[in-house]
Amino acid sequence: MASAEEYMNNKLAERETAGSRRSLKPQNHLIDFSSNDYLGFARSEELKNKILQEVALNPQSFNGSTGSRLLSGNLTYAEELEQQIAAYHQSPAGLFFNSGYDANIGLFSSLPQKGDTIICDELIHASIIDGARLSFANKYTFKHNDLASLEGKLKQAKGVCYVVIESVYSMDGDTPDILSILNLTEKYGAHLIVDEAHAVGLYSAGLVNHLDLQHRVFARVVTFGKALGSHGAIVLGSTVLRDYLINFARSFIYTTAASFHQLASIKMAYIFLKDAEARIDTLHKNIAFFKQQLNTGAACHLPASDSAIQCLILNSNSEAKQMAEKLQQSGLDVRPILSPTVPKGMERIRICLHSFNTEKEIAMLCDTINKIINEN
Repeated sequence: MASAEEYMNNKLAERETAGSRRSLKPQNHLIDFSSNDYLGFARSEELKNKILQEVALNPQSFNGSTGSRLLSGNLTYAEELEQQIAAYHQSPAGLFFNSGYDANIGLFSSLPQKGDTIICDELIHASIIDGARLSFANKYTFKHNDLASLEGKLKQAKGVCYVVIESVYSMDGDTPDILSILNLTEKYGAHLIVDEAHAVGLYSAGLVNHLDLQHRVFARVVTFGKALGSHGAIVLGSTVLRDYLINFARSFIYTTAASFHQLASIKMAYIFLKDAEARIDTLHKNIAFFKQQLNTGAACHLPASDSAIQCLILNSNSEAKQMAEKLQQSGLDVRPILSPTVPKGMERIRICLHSFNTEKEIAMLCDTINKIINEN
C-alpha cells in the first residue's frame, strides 16, 4: 500500500526543485507595498473605534453566530445590511458569504447545470476556476481580454451561458473592456458575471457602477477583505438569484454564519467608503506617481495597469524571489508571485499601492527597482 507521507514529501520536493515551494512568513514592519489594504481601512484606528462603538450599541449581540444562517445564525442586522449594500451598488439584492472564495465556489458550483456553459477569461481568479470545476457545465476559457476569442467560444456555447470576468485582474492589475464584453454577451443571449474584488474602493462602488452598467450585468461578486479592510463577500444580483443561492449554494448553506463583529465591521467600512473621496484621489495620484518614477527599462516590463496592482514581469521563480528579497532588504515589503500561481515564464513581483503610501516611500521603491534593473 502506498504511503501518504511519501507522496506528500515527493510533491513538496518537486516544488522545492522548481523554486515554488510556499511557506508562511511572519508579520513584518517593512513599508507596505504588498497588502490589498488599498485605502488603509484595515489599519484605520478611526474605523476600529467606529466598529467597537457599533458593537457596544448592540449589547445583545453574541461573540459568535451560533450556526448557519438557515438554522440559528441568521440576524435581522445581516439581512438589513445586505439590503443596504445592495442599494449602495444599485443592485436589487445581495447575499453574504464568508469569503470571496466561498462566494465564487457557491455561485459557480450551484448555478450552471449540466448542458449549460461557463466561459471564463483565461486569467480569472482561482476561486472561480474551482467553483466552475464543481459544476457539471461545459467549461471554456477565452484569451485574456480578447473579444474575438470570446465570441468564438460564445458560438460554441450550449444551454444557459455564463461569461465570467474580473473588473480588475488580481495579478496583472489591468481592466477589460466591460462594455464591449457586455454587448457581445447580450448579442448571444449570455449572462455576464463580474468579480469586483479589486475594483471596489479604487472605483468607489466598483467599475461596473463607475461605468453605469449595473442594470445590465447579471451578477457581481464584491469582497470586503481588500479595500474595505474587513472580511467576507456579497453576491449581488436579482432577488431570484438571492433566493436560489440560499437554497442551492452549498458554501452558504453548510457553513457557520459571520459573527456580529464581522457584520459590524462591514457596515462601518461602507460608511467610511461613502466618505473616502480624498483617500481614493490620493490612491490614484500615488498610482500615477509610481508609473512616472519608473525608468523606461523598468516600465517595459510592466503590464498596462491603471489600478493599485502593478507588476514587474520576470523570467523565472528564482529571479522573482531574488528581486523581492533585494527589495525587502531595502525595507520594502514586496512579494514574489511564482508559477504555478502565474504561468511559467510570467513570474513577477506584485506591487500594491495604497492611499497611505507617501511620495517618499514610492520614490524609494522606484529608485530601488531602477537600481536593481540597471545592475542586471
